[in-house]
Amino acid sequence: MPYLQKTTAGQDADVQIYYEDHGSGDPIILIHGWPLSGAMWEYQVPALIDAGYRVITYDRRGFGRSSRPYRGYDYHHMALDLKDLIDRLDLSNVTLVGFSMGGGELAQYVNTFGNQKLSKLIFVSSIAPYLLKTENNPDGAPDEVFKDMENNIKNDRAGFLKGFGDAFVNYEENKDRVSQGQLDYNFNIAVNASPKGTLDCINAFGRTDLRPALEKVNVPTLFIHGDADQVVPLKPSSQQGHSIVKDSKLEIISGAPHGLYVTHSEELNNILLDFLKG
Repeated sequence: MPYLQKTTAGQDADVQIYYEDHGSGDPIILIHGWPLSGAMWEYQVPALIDAGYRVITYDRRGFGRSSRPYRGYDYHHMALDLKDLIDRLDLSNVTLVGFSMGGGELAQYVNTFGNQKLSKLIFVSSIAPYLLKTENNPDGAPDEVFKDMENNIKNDRAGFLKGFGDAFVNYEENKDRVSQGQLDYNFNIAVNASPKGTLDCINAFGRTDLRPALEKVNVPTLFIHGDADQVVPLKPSSQQGHSIVKDSKLEIISGAPHGLYVTHSEELNNILLDFLKG
């Protein structure tokens, strides 16, 4: 099993990032959401490979099979992990696809390292650019929302993740699209992640202002979001991102929840492939 061995001094010393690399053709890196792992992409990977792409998934630090350091769960370090993976695999003309929290890595990568190695950016149910409600971001969520999440993770992580999994896919409305087995699978991935990483990532995706980062994007960009997303509100995320990134596209999937990668996988895959071919 391939691992990216990071040797940076300090808190990144000996951190290993697990990744999988399959197929051939133009490279696509799929970046998972919180609190899952790269395994979430199992319904997208085959479709992309069959369409002639090289598909790379990886587990964010603290999640899946990657190392579980005690610190470093901010977008600065996570974007550096992404850069190290791109450098390790000597990639260019790469498309980055970020789901939910993963959209933050896309924005921060561009903010720190530029657009030079990128072909396209695709934000799926993404938190970018800014979820926190402030005077100049009135459509965001109050900070109490993220404080409550943090308290729940501190006091009953497993119980919180169980309920979060239902909201993730709007389970009551989508029982014909997603099984209880899939929810159990998602829960097992989430509950086996680093407790510290699970907690600290809330601050990263909930309170990081990525609006200035999106202003630096100059490659073709697509935002995809469900209009029934109960986890990441549409206005401060994909709609706002679309308004910031010049010439970007916005695709709204009717009735889709946050976890549309599993409930609306066929619709999502078709949108991805259409944009990639364009």
